[in-house]
Amino acid sequence: MRLLIVASTPFEIAPLIAYLEGGSFEQVQSSRFRKGNHEVHLLVSGVGIALTTYHLTRALRDQVYDLVIQAGIAGSFDRSIPLGEVVQVVSEQFADLGVEEADGSFTDVFSLGLLDRNFPPFENGRLMHPVAESIPGIRAVRGLTLDRVHGFPPSIEAFRERNEGEIETMEGAPFFMCCLLEKRNFLAFRAISNYVEARNREAWDLGGAIGSLNKFIIELIDSILE
Repeated sequence: MRLLIVASTPFEIAPLIAYLEGGSFEQVQSSRFRKGNHEVHLLVSGVGIALTTYHLTRALRDQVYDLVIQAGIAGSFDRSIPLGEVVQVVSEQFADLGVEEADGSFTDVFSLGLLDRNFPPFENGRLMHPVAESIPGIRAVRGLTLDRVHGFPPSIEAFRERNEGEIETMEGAPFFMCCLLEKRNFLAFRAISNYVEARNREAWDLGGAIGSLNKFIIELIDSILE
């Protein structure tokens, strides 16, 4: 089994890196680890759509992986999801790909007729995981990907009125797109670090989210490779 773990920043998977370097795995390169016949590769793609698309495409073209896993933090629109909870993303959307109209409204590229809603790998304008159900015990959510995360209440409200999704990130949709186009098995997990509201870093639980994310990913890797 060969796994690729993808994160946008090294601090989001720092505990995982420490675990892999801790002795249970043989470190064969700076970001590659081996345990028996299994390998775990790490890819820190960089923040945002462009860097994720470029670095993940290169990785998927250079190596064959049995499973690709995205791990990171996210902001939640849904306050019923506790901070620190790990969720599984089962669909994604490029949520700000379109034009701002003269009256301030937004029209996406599909409504503009610039791209068919079912142009592969899209399904009705969204990027769907091939398996609709999430892992048992993990909440399934819909992701919304933007070039900027929200922090201004009026723009948050306008965004929520035109989109359906529970979380926002800056890398989810390109991850889905690359894996779907390259026909690779994949899973995407996020831990909720904050709610989407007037920007206030003091209200975030970054440490708790990173802790729960890495505990989950480590346990998942161990279960896959056992």
